[in-house]
Amino acid sequence: MYKSISMGVAALLLASSTSFADTYNVTSSSDSGKDTLRAAILDASSKKGPHTINVHTSDIVINKPLSYSGSDLLNIYGEGQRITSNGNFNIIESTNGADLAISSLNLIGPGGFDINNRGDINEDAGKGVFVDVRDDQEGIVNLILTDVKVANVANHGIHISDCNLADDCGGGGGGAGEGSPASISVTLNYVTVDNVGQGKMDADGLRVDERGIGSIHATINNSSFKNVGADGVELDEGQSGSVLVSVIDSSFIDNGTYCHPNILESFMPAEDEGEFDDYKIKENEIPAAVVGSPDDTCIEREVSLYDSGYVEEYEFGIDTDDGFDIDEAGPGDLTASIIDTMISGNFDEGLDFDEEGAGSINMIIVNSNSMNNSDDGYKHSESDDGDVNAYVLDSRAYENGGKGFVFEEEDEGNVAVTVVDVMTTANDDSDDTGLEVVQDDDGNGSLTILSSDISDGIDDDGVTITQK
Repeated sequence: MYKSISMGVAALLLASSTSFADTYNVTSSSDSGKDTLRAAILDASSKKGPHTINVHTSDIVINKPLSYSGSDLLNIYGEGQRITSNGNFNIIESTNGADLAISSLNLIGPGGFDINNRGDINEDAGKGVFVDVRDDQEGIVNLILTDVKVANVANHGIHISDCNLADDCGGGGGGAGEGSPASISVTLNYVTVDNVGQGKMDADGLRVDERGIGSIHATINNSSFKNVGADGVELDEGQSGSVLVSVIDSSFIDNGTYCHPNILESFMPAEDEGEFDDYKIKENEIPAAVVGSPDDTCIEREVSLYDSGYVEEYEFGIDTDDGFDIDEAGPGDLTASIIDTMISGNFDEGLDFDEEGAGSINMIIVNSNSMNNSDDGYKHSESDDGDVNAYVLDSRAYENGGKGFVFEEEDEGNVAVTVVDVMTTANDDSDDTGLEVVQDDDGNGSLTILSSDISDGIDDDGVTITQK
């Protein structure tokens, strides 16, 4: 699958460099009319492609989405201009699953969003770039952004949806919805995503929702995700298919702040958790779900009951988000490399990679730093029969609120982790929190530590440790 997706990207780039069915030169900065960007996109929508649009104007202000409804490749080449929306709506959208490539443009929303000034009240919150995959689509859907900035939109900065429930698709094994047989390939080079997703719950910097049998391939180079309301990046592969990720020289900083604890703490119940013996407490005797906060969906309420129906335990929590979140559910592997990357100040985990079905986690981390995140720096969890394989070189985890590095296999698979020239310090309470490697069931576990300084300790279970 990795090879086929890579070939699909290569084919798209080849198409970009050859002749086009139509080439448009935009020379008017007006929102509509002759020689405008909107006129070019509308005309391209009605014709066979591929198409290319060259934008030669000054900055453009738009009054409604720039919507491409064609099914053939659309390339848009800018010269560093700003396209600014004067309202809460999508800036550029591909509504019929077409491949889309955008270069050298800044896509700027109206801004001013936060949990007290939401963008999803009585309207749909706007996105920067949106690609909606057709239900019957096959092959590979490609999105390529180069030298693009997305900022100040209420919803996802960049969203590719292969899910018939749109924004209600959800994530991981609990995610609902159905999708096409197509795979999704996203390539970001020199992309900045800043101050997006602050106008609604669970709005990410980059969001890919993949259902059906397709896979996700994400290549992220020299890009940054910062000040995002939910996850800097969230990739959700909810059924069959794998997730393949390459990240080089990028950053995930200060994300997950929409449900800010400083704002929501006063709405939490005085007793936000409890544990009881059987036949002691009924559910109507514990705090009810929170109502009346700026966004009640930010406050989670989890209740476990005994078979008798009495409460075993309950817990409330504020749902902050991660720097980079991947959920792979169903058959398929999660394979990722993180190289020369900074992960800092995110309000939940720095990296949170979960594999729930019949597949493995295969992880490489090189020369990367995860620090000052509210929970774990790097977290990897496999909850079925697959394996966890990880190689970490010349990387650091420090001053995180949870563990530094976590690699856990919760079923019958194996876990094999090698760390070389790795440093951890001052994570959580510094009591066996630098590195956690766990095999919770019948599989085998191994941890090899070479030339490393795990000063805040190792938490291991079911693994054999070799240290030099």
